[in-house]
Amino acid sequence: MDTTMELDDFKSAWQTLDARLSRQDRLQLELLRERKLDNARRGLRSLVFGQWLQLLLGVGIIVLGVACWSRNLDVPALFASGVLLHAFGVITAAMAGLTLGLVAMIDYSAPVVVIQKQMARLLRFHTVNSNVCGLPWWIMWVIVVLGFAGLGDVDRSLPTPAWIWLSLAVGIAGLLGTWAWTAWRAHRGPLPDRDMADGCDGIRRGRRLLDEIARFEQE
Repeated sequence: MDTTMELDDFKSAWQTLDARLSRQDRLQLELLRERKLDNARRGLRSLVFGQWLQLLLGVGIIVLGVACWSRNLDVPALFASGVLLHAFGVITAAMAGLTLGLVAMIDYSAPVVVIQKQMARLLRFHTVNSNVCGLPWWIMWVIVVLGFAGLGDVDRSLPTPAWIWLSLAVGIAGLLGTWAWTAWRAHRGPLPDRDMADGCDGIRRGRRLLDEIARFEQE
C-alpha cells in the first residue's frame, strides 16, 4: 500500500512538474512572439513614413499638373505635360495610400501564418509600387520642369529647347536600360536580401522575424 501511495505521489508530482514546464514554455514562447512581433511592427515605421512622403508628393504633382494644363490649353506640349503630371500624381498618391492600407491591415494578434501571408502581400504590392512610381522618374523629372515652366508666361513662338529633347532621350535610354538589367537579373535568380535596394528592407526583416517565430512554435 505504501508503495502504491508513493507511486501515486510520484505520478502526481511528475504531472505537476510537467504542467509547470508546459506553462513556462508557453510563457516563453508568448514573450518571444510579442518581442519579435513588436520588432516587426517597428521595422515598418520607415516604410510608413516613406509612403506618407510619397502620398504628399503625389498630391503636389497633382496640383502642379492641374495648374499647368489649365493655364496652357492652347499650348500642346505644356498641356500634355500637365495632363501627364496630373495622371502620374494620382497614381503616385493612390499607390502610397494602398500601401499604407495594407500596412494598417496587418493583424499582429492573428496566427503567424496569417501575418506571414499579409506581409507577403504587402511585399508584392510595394514592389509593384516601387516600379510604377519609381522607374518613371527617369523621364518624369523633365515633365516636372516643364510643369513649372508652364506656370509662367510662355512665348508660344519659341521652339522646344534642345536640352529638353536631349534629357528625354537620356531618360528613355536610362529607363530601357533599367528594365533590361532587371530582366537580366531575373534570369540569374533573385538577389540576396542585403543587395536589394527597393525600399522593402523593413518588410523582409519582418518576414524573417515571423519565420523565426514559426520555427519556435513548431519545435
